[in-house]
Amino acid sequence: MTSVSQWFDELGLGLGRYAEAFAENHIDWDLMADLTDEDLKTLGIASLGHRKWLLKAIATPPESDAQATTSSAELIDGRDRPPDTAERRQWTVMFCDLVGSTALSERLDPEDLREVLRRYRDTCAKVIDRY
Repeated sequence: MTSVSQWFDELGLGLGRYAEAFAENHIDWDLMADLTDEDLKTLGIASLGHRKWLLKAIATPPESDAQATTSSAELIDGRDRPPDTAERRQWTVMFCDLVGSTALSERLDPEDLREVLRRYRDTCAKVIDRY
């Protein structure tokens, strides 16, 4: 596994300057997950942004050296921030108004209306699943 000081260097963003404070206070991987914002203040990390970046990075520890293929610094891709962990997805939302459904509900028995709507939804589901 990557050492704590190497990890700081890989994070970039100027966070490597805090590696010494972690070493002086005997903070290793076993203690990292227990760190709080207040702990980071105690370590002398005054910048709220740096504390947030560190807490975020601590929540996702580095892969083992055997598994690692790219460093955090490489993932930054020249920007002054770590990569987003979110994934952009496109959604298609379809709304269908059943024309005359109000009038139909006034004419049909509730059980009969339920059966008509069930058949309608089943038909829609088949078409949607096909595409």
